[in-house]
Amino acid sequence: MPIIEANGLTRRYDDFTAADAVTLAVEPGEIFGFLGPNGAGKSTTINMLCTLLKPTSGTAAIDGHDLVREQHLVRRSIGLVFQEPTLDERLSAWQNMRFHAMLYRMPAEQFETRSRELLDMVDLADKVGARVSAFSGGMKRRLEIAIGLLHRPKVLFLDEPTIGLDPQTRRRIWEYVSAVRETEGLTVFLTTHYMDEAEICDRIAVIDHGKIIACDSPDKLKRAVGRDRVCLWTEGATLDAAAMRLAEMGATVLPDPVDGALALDVADGDRFVPAAIRALDASLGEGCVSAVTLDRPTLDDVFVRLTGRDIRDEGASAAEQFRNMARAHGGGH
Repeated sequence: MPIIEANGLTRRYDDFTAADAVTLAVEPGEIFGFLGPNGAGKSTTINMLCTLLKPTSGTAAIDGHDLVREQHLVRRSIGLVFQEPTLDERLSAWQNMRFHAMLYRMPAEQFETRSRELLDMVDLADKVGARVSAFSGGMKRRLEIAIGLLHRPKVLFLDEPTIGLDPQTRRRIWEYVSAVRETEGLTVFLTTHYMDEAEICDRIAVIDHGKIIACDSPDKLKRAVGRDRVCLWTEGATLDAAAMRLAEMGATVLPDPVDGALALDVADGDRFVPAAIRALDASLGEGCVSAVTLDRPTLDDVFVRLTGRDIRDEGASAAEQFRNMARAHGGGH
């Protein structure tokens, strides 16, 4: 049974449809990526799934709890790390965590055990009493993730969790999230514009103009965009002879050589390249292949093919966050 299930989830503002009949299912323990350009409907959909925004129509459930009728149960089932900081920088790390525990009415003994466990996990155990205003950006993000996990949610929503952080800090944060996923069976619902982060997802949904236009594993999405490109250089053999042999193996030989190399379009470059080298060695002479390059479609290629534009930094301003929250609390239509 999916832990997140949405059917026809829609949100309209007068004559504008921000999320248009969004239908998706996320399995327990899955890392599910949500990609889309600015204004595509990502934030609107996540705000609905997190009970911050009431759907105009459609239904959804998280951990079996209806999004509208059982909001309090949905909120207990989810953790949420916003793109914008939510910490009180005047307080210590422990005080920020304690405030969250009070909201969830966690027993004191349970809080003590869980908070120590999480602060150890994110390497902040020695900073428990330090004021958050002295933390680096990476330390703040690690603390927010620990807070989001404090009440043992079934699903963790991460909205651009590593934006603006250096690559080393980003890698460490994903190590923490992956560790919790393995030990607690956590489901992660992620938005990101870093394609290396999207690669770790089990599946990715691409949304544009409020509609989900593709949903599959990263590898399958990339294969749908196109085949692999191989460039092959030969010595002691003519390009024509090599091209004929490689065409017999199923490669599409592109018409114009690239820097003196054969340019090939192939279905599976990883398997094709060693087979091609063995075949050319056998038919044209051993060692006739002097160099090979292999390029595969990327998630950037997928994104451009599906949406017609590059994915961009989608950092929301504080004003945009405020407008979303105002709408969630009745300021919208």
